[in-house]
Amino acid sequence: MTTRTAQPRTSVIDRIGADGPVFSVEFFPPKDESGEAELWRAIRRLEPLDPAFVSVTYGAGGSSRDRTIRTTARIATDTTLVAMAHLTAVSHSRAELRHVIGSYAAAGISNVLAVRGDPPGDPLGEWTAHPEGLTYADELVRLVRRSGSFCVGVAAFPYGHPRSADPDSDFRRLLGKIRAGAEFAITQLFWEPDGFLRLRDRLAAEGCEVPLLPGIMPLLSAKTLQRGPELSGAPLPPGLAERLAPYTDDPKAFRAAGLDLTTELCETLLAEGVRGLHFYTLNRSLATAELVGRLGLGRAAVSA
Repeated sequence: MTTRTAQPRTSVIDRIGADGPVFSVEFFPPKDESGEAELWRAIRRLEPLDPAFVSVTYGAGGSSRDRTIRTTARIATDTTLVAMAHLTAVSHSRAELRHVIGSYAAAGISNVLAVRGDPPGDPLGEWTAHPEGLTYADELVRLVRRSGSFCVGVAAFPYGHPRSADPDSDFRRLLGKIRAGAEFAITQLFWEPDGFLRLRDRLAAEGCEVPLLPGIMPLLSAKTLQRGPELSGAPLPPGLAERLAPYTDDPKAFRAAGLDLTTELCETLLAEGVRGLHFYTLNRSLATAELVGRLGLGRAAVSA
């Protein structure tokens, strides 16, 4: 593959502010050569559709830190895409975090999603801060903003973080992250629009106008349907499981019905004025490309 000159630094917030709704995608660092090949097939398939940005996740406890840096840097230099790296406070001292942030800057990465992160091994386990580290995501946002010219995003939870005492406490945490310098937020996945729209309207009522992007995972299998609430804390919408029940033993039919449901959700959000959709791809691209085409987003709208 021919290496290109790094693209001029473009912020995620600039891309979200483009005319018309946009879409973005999330990948995770590959674990081996086979996974890397699959990831780059997905990237090359989605690149012509012009996503607003692509993000690369960061493993629990920093387990994929180096791969995240390498993968994000390669996207920034070898493609036309705007790359965003994730950063978590799990098991890292402040000095280690500064080192990672410096590595991102050296690689030409100027967009960072700052999240506290889940405890290693058990996402719902007890959180324990590094003795020389950070406890909350707003602290991480401030650290990144003080470390250079970064565009910083944060996570949001339409139904509250699983470890929050109550929805109000979780909302105050989100406000704190925004007031610390976050310029946009991406939500955990969900399959009905009401919780997201309530959160968006509540932010607006507080005078927070930062873009709130819904996290969308294409509903492709019975396993995805089962794991969704476990991963996100968002309840299944009434009637969703029943609507998909006839296809449980037919993976092809389930995928088709699940994509129809995902399309309906996205259409509802776009009709409500949502500025962008963030797709969790699981390093695959066919379903995301199909959804983008159905919804007329990115360059799919031009080529349709």
